[in-house]
Amino acid sequence: MADIVGLLLAAGASRRFGSPKLLAETGGRPLVLCSADALSACDSTLAVVRAEDHRLQQLLRQAGIAMVYNHNAENGIGSSIAAGVRASEECAGWCILPADMPYLQADTVQAIVTALRGGAALAAPCYRTKRGHPVGFSSRFKDELLALNGDLGARTILASHPDQLVRLAVNDAGILRDVDRPEALQDT
Repeated sequence: MADIVGLLLAAGASRRFGSPKLLAETGGRPLVLCSADALSACDSTLAVVRAEDHRLQQLLRQAGIAMVYNHNAENGIGSSIAAGVRASEECAGWCILPADMPYLQADTVQAIVTALRGGAALAAPCYRTKRGHPVGFSSRFKDELLALNGDLGARTILASHPDQLVRLAVNDAGILRDVDRPEALQDT
């Protein structure tokens, strides 16, 4: 069985939040760890972080989560995806999750991992017909993922290959809920 890596994109600047949002708590736990927990169905998790974000790195290290630095984080989420893929090139695929999605259910990630292992080229969860995160990419998209840069992330890849996307119906509104502002946090 080939490895599926959970890529936790944690190199954002939290501009709209006003403080380091990934360290903010929901349900008594740091947001980033709640998001990382959802990736437990993956064979491993790799967080992409800013080199200067020492508090976040310490938290992830204590949780046993491997990290890679994105030295070009100011270039947007695409550069974070590319950095994570570059650090895990030999895997069979990636389950890519922005780290500000703490309400995602682990069962949803399991469905994506299962789809990738079953031969899906691309897999994404859908809640009430809306596509959300995380998105699974098989290794056949490695070169396209490595070429990403900018704020569009991997949307261009999905738009270029709609016929290869397996849409998975899930009962998980967390696939659509990112945290951009403090009022988006809820205690659970």
